[in-house]
Amino acid sequence: MSRSGAAAEKADSRQRPQMKVNEYKENQNIAYVSLRPVQTTVLIKTAKVYLAPFSLSNYQLDQLMCPKSLLEKNSNNEVACKKTKIKKTCRRIIPPKKKTTSKSESVLQNSASAVHTESNKLQSKRTADAMNLSVDVESSQDGDSDEDITPGLDDFSGLSPYERKRLKNISENADFFASLQLSESAARLREIIEKRQPPKSKRKKPKRENGVGCRRSMRLLKVDPSGVSLPATPTPPTLVADETPLLPPGPLEMTSENQEDNERFKGFLHTWAGMNKPSSKNTEKGLSSIKSYRANLNGMVISEDTVYKVTTGPIFSMALHPSETRTLVAVGAKFGQVGLCDLTQQPKEDGVYVFHPHSQPVSCLYFSPANPAHILSLSYDGTLRCGDFSRAIFEEVYRNERSSFSSFDFLSEDASTLIVGHWDGNMSLVDRRTPGTSYEKLTSSSMGKIRTVHVHPVHKQYFITAGLRDTHIYDARQLKSRGSQPLISLTEHTKSIASAYFSPLTGNRVVTTCADCNLRIFDSSCVSSKIPLLTTIRHNTFTGRWLTRFQAMWDPKQEDCVIVGSMAHPRRVEIFHETGKRVHSFGGECLVSVCSINAMHPTRYILAGGNSSGKIHVFMNEKSC
Repeated sequence: MSRSGAAAEKADSRQRPQMKVNEYKENQNIAYVSLRPVQTTVLIKTAKVYLAPFSLSNYQLDQLMCPKSLLEKNSNNEVACKKTKIKKTCRRIIPPKKKTTSKSESVLQNSASAVHTESNKLQSKRTADAMNLSVDVESSQDGDSDEDITPGLDDFSGLSPYERKRLKNISENADFFASLQLSESAARLREIIEKRQPPKSKRKKPKRENGVGCRRSMRLLKVDPSGVSLPATPTPPTLVADETPLLPPGPLEMTSENQEDNERFKGFLHTWAGMNKPSSKNTEKGLSSIKSYRANLNGMVISEDTVYKVTTGPIFSMALHPSETRTLVAVGAKFGQVGLCDLTQQPKEDGVYVFHPHSQPVSCLYFSPANPAHILSLSYDGTLRCGDFSRAIFEEVYRNERSSFSSFDFLSEDASTLIVGHWDGNMSLVDRRTPGTSYEKLTSSSMGKIRTVHVHPVHKQYFITAGLRDTHIYDARQLKSRGSQPLISLTEHTKSIASAYFSPLTGNRVVTTCADCNLRIFDSSCVSSKIPLLTTIRHNTFTGRWLTRFQAMWDPKQEDCVIVGSMAHPRRVEIFHETGKRVHSFGGECLVSVCSINAMHPTRYILAGGNSSGKIHVFMNEKSC
């Protein structure tokens, strides 16, 4: 009989369908129905049944029932444990309960009635067979029994799992932000900003009782070590760099700025006035050979006795007096000074005299070819003056306050007519025989700027001008007031041109100094036709901002050789042949600076170089020293 009961029980368990989580099941030992929330996963419950033999004679019908108290006890313990876990892990606000639809209520009622009838059938069968059952249900869900006891969870019965999770996150985020108390912090910060006061001024240092502040040096207190107050230093006059007032028109008295001995100065003027006869140039001998010329150059030396400090500013122009008995050097400086130096005077400081006939740089300086006792100087300030040592005055030759002069040269042997170049590209013809200080003709050229003007030594009607990138040769007889056209233009230069000069004896050569670091020599033997380029000598002409620009000059005794300063180390002055070969380099221990402006004596082997600090360096034969 026991075997037949066990077989019936197994068949009954096979016929029962497997229950899913989202279905409703009525507990056999509990009088009410519990609704379970819908989950996303499907879990299957497995029932374990333990069978034991029994006899009907030993037990009554009432005792065959499974004790209800035991089941209730176990279920109550599990529900209590899970309830405490839910309270610890999830703190949330339960939304208001939602009403379920009528369709869902009908489905729930039908499933509950079906479960109830099935449970009655099982109980009737168990009355026939006496057995001791203990059911242990294992579930993987976390909240299987929470809904039965925990109040308020039925509110989520009509929501999907995603909506329940979203509501849960919203409630948790609200609790988190409420715990941060951001609104209170923002209100306190706003009050602090509104109540903040502007920054206070620096704290004033408290005054000492004895009236002495912090410790200061005696130099700042302007007292000597003994405590005696030093005399107040006079404030230097403020100098305005832009203001360069012109000197008054008319002749200026020749007064020395560095010499105060009147007797010595009168002797100096008498010496210069006595050399009023021009030197006789013997050009019939022709040029000497390069070998003999180089030998004479090798005998020229420099010493400390031939280095003179003449002016306070950079030297812009230089000229050597043609005297064959005395060595006289004249220089024009940046600040309008004209310095005269007699190298035969001892001590050498007594042979230097400085005058101030101009207010701006003296860019051109020549001794008169008709009377060497006259020295003509031209300045940026728009004045051209003649220093007459016999009368001890600087006579005004030409004045134009509306323009700035750059260079000039003589158009005649008697030095009566001059050609003057302007920085704005104009040119002036000046006749010294005409009363007054005005020009005879003012002409405009096609050049934007004129730096140097030089007249042909043989054909005095021709002169050459050097400008920005143009070198033009003009005929003085064809100058017009407007739009004067040059006879020939030299277009081989690529940058600005510092100077352009004819060769001193025949004028058959032209040398130009360009900022592209090249010295160019042209063949000017036929001025009426195109002038070809003969030689290009590579030479560093980049002097920078603080040095005077190089100007290559011809040697008056050897017109096929050019003299120019150098940026090379050790410092030197170089001489090149018209073919481009270096003939000689002047140097020595006493030459420690760059000589930008150089001049050679017309008949003697004497070379003078001026630098940008107002010093002249003279190279001469040892016999002449």
